[in-house]
Parts: sequence; structure tokens; C-alpha cells
Amino acid sequence: MKEVDEAARPLGKQIHVLEASTDAEIDAAFSTLVQLRAGALVIAADQFYNDRRERIAALALRHALPSVHARREYAVAGGLMSYGTNSSDIYRQAGVYAGRILKGAQPADLPIVQSTKLELVINLKTARALGLTLPPSFYWRADEVMSSSQMSGPKPTRLSTRPMSAPGP
Repeated sequence: MKEVDEAARPLGKQIHVLEASTDAEIDAAFSTLVQLRAGALVIAADQFYNDRRERIAALALRHALPSVHARREYAVAGGLMSYGTNSSDIYRQAGVYAGRILKGAQPADLPIVQSTKLELVINLKTARALGLTLPPSFYWRADEVMSSSQMSGPKPTRLSTRPMSAPGP
């Protein structure tokens, strides 16, 4: 957190860390964010928060807080965006490891590999509901920009990959 605080200071921003371990604490955290007049919300990559992604996304939208999470499922659930490792890439790498072990490799001899594929997913419906106009460079850099028609199913399909122009309002 020290690095985040140091990066925020020259921008005139203040970082507030709020934690929750129950649904009631999530509600209290959002009340605190409103009192602090928070301009945005970054949700930690934690299973507790991921399990409550729909609730957190709805609260963020209700309180007009742009929000970002490390897992794409959060953007699918209605959060503004996600930026983090690609789950498919992680599962693929686990399969490679399992294959090597099944072929006789010793787990201790296998290299530690960290996923290097990060993905940016933007929920266009949420951006519009928040009244946000994101810079075109956001859309150009996004791996996926989801439209409202993609929010209903468990696994939305790609609207676009690296669009040539930003979607209009």
C-alpha cells in the first residue's frame, strides 16, 4: 500500500483502505465511501469479494462509484471494468504442469511460472449508467468491451477485440 499512497500523492489523491468480511461490513464500507466522497473503488482480488461480485457491482453502481476488480467475472457481473490475469491462461498452465507430472516430471523440478497475460475488460453498459465517457485509448487497449446484451448469460461472447474506434454514447 505504501507504493500506492506514494503514487497517489503527487496526483492529489488520497487512498482509503476499507475491509469487509461480512455482508453487513460491505454495506458499511459503501456508506463510508459515500461519506468520504470516494471517486472510485478498487476491489481486492479476494475470494470473499469475488463470491459477492454481483452485490458489490450493484452497490458501486447505486452509489455512482466507478469500480475495478482483478477478475473479468466482476465486469460480467456489472462492475465497470476488470484488469488482471486471464483465468483461461492460468488453467491452461495448470494443465501443462499436470501433463508434465503425469509424464514423470518431479514437481520440485518444474519452474515456477507466473501468468503474463493480463486482460482489460470494460462493461460498456455500466460506463453509460455512470455517465462516464472513457477515452478512446481505453477501448483500443481493451481485450473485451461488453455490451448490455452480453450481461445475461454466464459466459458472454466478445463484442470486439481492440476496436479501431471507441463506441459512441
